[in-house]
Amino acid sequence: MAKVVTAKEAVAGIKDGASIMFGGFMGCGNAHVSVKALAESGVKNLTMICNDASMPNGPDGEDYYGVAKLIHNRQVKKLIATHVGLNPEVAQQMNEGTLEVVLVPQGSLVEMIRAGGYGLGGVLTSTGIGTIVEDAEHVHGKIEIDGKQYLIEKPVRADFAFINGYKVDKSGNMWYKGTTRNFNQVMAMAADTVIAEADILVEVGEIEPENVMTPGILVNYIVEGRVL
Repeated sequence: MAKVVTAKEAVAGIKDGASIMFGGFMGCGNAHVSVKALAESGVKNLTMICNDASMPNGPDGEDYYGVAKLIHNRQVKKLIATHVGLNPEVAQQMNEGTLEVVLVPQGSLVEMIRAGGYGLGGVLTSTGIGTIVEDAEHVHGKIEIDGKQYLIEKPVRADFAFINGYKVDKSGNMWYKGTTRNFNQVMAMAADTVIAEADILVEVGEIEPENVMTPGILVNYIVEGRVL
């Protein structure tokens, strides 16, 4: 059963060099309170897996919105993402040679994470055939099926996943509001330890069973977040 902890307690077990998935899309759906605690922890040399690196300024005027804090603090040594154009510090650190950036098409990354969560051997996709993607580290090789070529992309897992739900009950069952579901739902399946941040923490039974989008059995820890 999931355990309700503080954000500081949730990040206490994360060591230098850990791989971490972060749900969210340009900060929407990031576990903001947990990310802030991670930024303050000083842990470094992280591999960050997420859709993007967020952006320097948030919609509420906050500096270094969501996971952008970790980039700004230079706590990330490797970033696996689908686009990074709205955070100029990514390009700066990449050009300096202090940050390795692996860009993966958005649909491919989601499927690779899903494969990691479901225990599948990989993903077949024609996206990237005939391009430099064929030589990327996440590509195992090529295969031809019925006369068409596909890349075999490796499944992706992580040591930790920080996900965010609008409503989370005290057993860890989660409901996502609107587009905040994005990467959160699939990442909850693909990490050894899952920390769920709740915008609203509710009692068990307050989320209708048919509305549970991530079951509590997947969640190790719950952090009370902020209501947006």
